[in-house]
Amino acid sequence: MAEMFTVKVGEATPAAGGRPAAGPVYRSVYAKDGLMELPPDVQSPWDFFSGAVKKYPKNRMLGQRQVTDGKAGEYVWQTYEEVYQKVMRIGTAIRSLDVNPGAHCGIYGSNCPEWVMAMQSLLTFFCQACNSQGICYVPLYDTLGANAVEFIMDHAEISIAFVQESKIKSILAVVPKCTAHLRAIVSFGYFTTEMKKEAEKFGVSCFSWEEFSSMEKQNYEYPKKQKDDICTIMYTSGTTGDPKGVIITNRAIIAGVMTTEHLLKETDKVITEEDSYFSYLPLAHIFDQVIENYCISKGASIGFWQGDIRYLMEDVQVMKPTIFCGVPRVYDRIYTGINLKIQSGGMLAKHLFQYAYNYKLANMRKGLKQHEASPFFDKIVFSKIKEGLGGRIRLMIAGAAPLPGQIEEFMRVTSCSVFVQGYGLTESCAGCFTSIANVFSMIGTVGPPVTTIEARLESVPEMGYDALSETPRGEICLRGHTLFSGYYKRPSLTEEVFSDGWFHTGDIGEWQPNGAMKIIDRKKNIFKLSQGEYVAVEVVESAYMQSPLVASVWVYGNSFESFLVAVVVPERQALEEWVATNKKAGDFAELCNDPKARGYIQDELNKTGKKLGLRGFEMLKAVHLEPVPFSIEKDLITPTFKLKRPQLLKYYKKCIDQMYKDAKDGRTAL
Repeated sequence: MAEMFTVKVGEATPAAGGRPAAGPVYRSVYAKDGLMELPPDVQSPWDFFSGAVKKYPKNRMLGQRQVTDGKAGEYVWQTYEEVYQKVMRIGTAIRSLDVNPGAHCGIYGSNCPEWVMAMQSLLTFFCQACNSQGICYVPLYDTLGANAVEFIMDHAEISIAFVQESKIKSILAVVPKCTAHLRAIVSFGYFTTEMKKEAEKFGVSCFSWEEFSSMEKQNYEYPKKQKDDICTIMYTSGTTGDPKGVIITNRAIIAGVMTTEHLLKETDKVITEEDSYFSYLPLAHIFDQVIENYCISKGASIGFWQGDIRYLMEDVQVMKPTIFCGVPRVYDRIYTGINLKIQSGGMLAKHLFQYAYNYKLANMRKGLKQHEASPFFDKIVFSKIKEGLGGRIRLMIAGAAPLPGQIEEFMRVTSCSVFVQGYGLTESCAGCFTSIANVFSMIGTVGPPVTTIEARLESVPEMGYDALSETPRGEICLRGHTLFSGYYKRPSLTEEVFSDGWFHTGDIGEWQPNGAMKIIDRKKNIFKLSQGEYVAVEVVESAYMQSPLVASVWVYGNSFESFLVAVVVPERQALEEWVATNKKAGDFAELCNDPKARGYIQDELNKTGKKLGLRGFEMLKAVHLEPVPFSIEKDLITPTFKLKRPQLLKYYKKCIDQMYKDAKDGRTAL
């Protein structure tokens, strides 16, 4: 009998009073006697940092690559003690401006060398200084939309904005509309005289980082933070483009950190002061912040990327981290890159790899742990893949979106490290489900609930999901310690997602026989075609993404039409191989505009869809081939590579209209 990873702690409830039926309430088997209690001696993330300073003052804490003459060299590190001294100077500088506990301060920058300063001076210097004073920090997140920074500055009542040097012009552009609360802008680097004058016209002071650090207010005693003070307001929009301020308390952050530690203890992979974490995921996301807080609590090191995706793997190889977190798109790129190298190798090498893969996979299916399944092949075959990740990786975590099963299996078999997948939202303070390492049946799932929350499914009749059926499916609902406390200044929206104490995530899950959760759909991303058929667009896109021809795909269905169309970013090499076979000429952009290439891609995608069980109305009647990947800069995807559907529709409106016209005229494939 399969091992069970959840326990039932509440009964199912039938549909009543206009509410759909809900399934039983479950907890993690590791919390069968009650949700994990939080440590009474930890009141805020500041306690993680200050405690680590006392225990590990000389440990390397934060690092960046030294850049000389435009060339990045080795990582240069600052110790916990050095960072602490800078934290305290920034904290007292904030007080010199009479910014009081309860105020909101903004952080605006990306994970680049300047974001090192943001981490050292904001999420460590400043955020820890904020934590010591009870000041709430608010990431200013320009990728939420063109006007997001202005909206957040005004909506969150930002008093001080700490800004990456390259973002100064952007912040100055919104200053005239944000003067009600804004007092100062602090650059991670420097201000030009002209820029200072421009801001000072509106009564806003400007400081370089060095200038601000010298503004110390002596003999200031930091007030004690309260347990449930707001730690941060993180703005998120998902695919809607409507920024929502998610209020996250210190208690929720602490719960997220303690949950992470507990889960890793269960898999003997607890982080220690010897570990190092590679930080490149957006620091305006809760995922990275919780992981980094956990690392800090253990005295581990955190090193940052250069901020350029082209050099991501180079940074990893130079830093040689032991912990790596990623979103599915990053792991997909790693998977694709490794496979290309394997396929380009000799026949003997390919056969050896496949034999080693099958051998280790069979042992893992029998229940052997990753490091026990094939030490021999780990050494002579898979160690090369580990070296590509720096050679020291021992823990890899995937999150932010569902990871295709074949990629998860591949990483578990070949990475020579523990690999786990989790599910969470900003509203749940990162992970609320996490797969258990070295349990092979967890592949394709996000695991059981974490030890600080309870979960249940609620039926969604209009989509055909029944939480009381033999295979329970429905909307995932949560309650527990890690949940947010509401949307800032949006009580009606808060009431909309909370019902009877349960937070409704909007994601559709399916309980597995072992108590793990599988994400199968998104409640809001459905539309009805003209013949009355509902389409769960993310399920359809997930199927088409299984094709090796596709780098990205966005599927669209107009409710006045009876069929689907799609914008597809093809894999360059796959299209070029087709070109060689069909003796076509032209660069990649010209090939994407070739009707026969479109017809080929469309036919192959529909073959994949049929193979995976898509229905007739879910087949594509027309495709547009896009040579340029969907990007954050064009506001088409989020930093975790989720599609921003309203923005995609606006951007490709002419293409969509043309595809529908061509499809009805029978001119889509030649």
